[in-house]
Amino acid sequence: MSRNVVPMMPKASAKSAIPSMSDLAFAVQSSGLVEKIGFTILCIAIYRLGVQIPLWGIDPASMQGFLKGGLGSFLDLFSGGALGRLSVLALGIGPYITASIMLQLLTVAIPRLEEMQKEEGEAGRKKIAQYTRYVTVALAVFQATLIVRLVAQPINLLPGVEMTWFWVSGVISLVAGSLFALWLAEMMTERGIGNGGSLLILVGILASLPVYVEQTATLISGDPSRAIGLVALLAVFVVLIGLIIILQEASRNVYVVSAKRQVGQKMFGGQGTHIPFKINPAGVMPIIFAFAVMAFPDTIFRFAHPQPDTFLYTVQTLYNQYFGYKGMLYGCMMFVLVIFFTFFYASIIPSMNPREIADNLKKQGAAIPGIKPGRPTAEKLDEILTRIVWIGAISIASITLLTSYAPAVFRIPTLAGIGTTSLIILVGVALDTINQIRVHLLARQYQGFLK
Repeated sequence: MSRNVVPMMPKASAKSAIPSMSDLAFAVQSSGLVEKIGFTILCIAIYRLGVQIPLWGIDPASMQGFLKGGLGSFLDLFSGGALGRLSVLALGIGPYITASIMLQLLTVAIPRLEEMQKEEGEAGRKKIAQYTRYVTVALAVFQATLIVRLVAQPINLLPGVEMTWFWVSGVISLVAGSLFALWLAEMMTERGIGNGGSLLILVGILASLPVYVEQTATLISGDPSRAIGLVALLAVFVVLIGLIIILQEASRNVYVVSAKRQVGQKMFGGQGTHIPFKINPAGVMPIIFAFAVMAFPDTIFRFAHPQPDTFLYTVQTLYNQYFGYKGMLYGCMMFVLVIFFTFFYASIIPSMNPREIADNLKKQGAAIPGIKPGRPTAEKLDEILTRIVWIGAISIASITLLTSYAPAVFRIPTLAGIGTTSLIILVGVALDTINQIRVHLLARQYQGFLK
């Protein structure tokens, strides 16, 4: 009786199993990642160039100290200094972020919008995105008018500039700059790497870091006793960065088993798998949304510039006393808003909908061991998701609260801007971009190069 002889293949050595740098470079280049990263860098460079262009007719020297202190400094931080120097990109993507919050809130309140988002698929989401752009234009016009009203004074303008032309050109330039920033962000998301809007905010924060470092160095040189506080604050930041990374990457795996079925004489199914649910599914969006809500009233008060002995001035005083950056209830409001937006954002993510997940598992013949398909599975998933979202929401809100007050505790107020939402946004956006690069390479079947 003859035997089938299978030729022995030589075993791959450990050295050959490890990709060389040339192989990795070839994998990255052939996957199109280089072009995406290059396009993203180009868009960022164009955006930073636009930040340096001031509004027509503005005297740059008069803009020194514009919007300094309180939440105005944070608005300037996120715009990378564009608002402080009154650039044509002073509004940035702020109106779009506010419009997104409004539309997402209306999606829950208006059944028609909820139907468009959940049942009409991609076409419905495109309609909502178009509505968001319309609201963005309206908000940009409103905010641009307030900014021009605030600075439209002879002392802030160059000699010979007519006030009427400054009003017209200023509003048009600011609105056009905001829409241009939105277009750049969408192009970066579509053709580049990472979320374009988040990257523009990240770049704005990074561009402002040298100023904070210089201010901190000046503070320490004038008072060397604060050096210990600076070291302690930096240590807290390092620990928080580690916690943020863990929070961003942690997930709860739900074990599911597919049903067995027989096709002819073969048995299929019966294999187990896991459905991962992230502890912090919303990423940095709750922080951005909460900050936008807290900054909006302060922005209106600053731009409206109410006069003393008026009702609006009284309202501004009470707001700054209780809800301003140094107000008694600022930290509590940020804590509550971050938790709210974490739950809200998780509720509109399709991959976090217990009913849809349960229906899909039932259609695929899969189930959670010990749980009946259908409604019992949806209830179990809802219980699991509620618990993990609570963990993520309280964790991210606690980190936000801690970083808000840590600079004051250690007497390093010059790093207050970096210590609030900026730290979480820096880490969160960086992790999100790295994950998208990893997913992009995995989609091109280069898993071996990432191990």
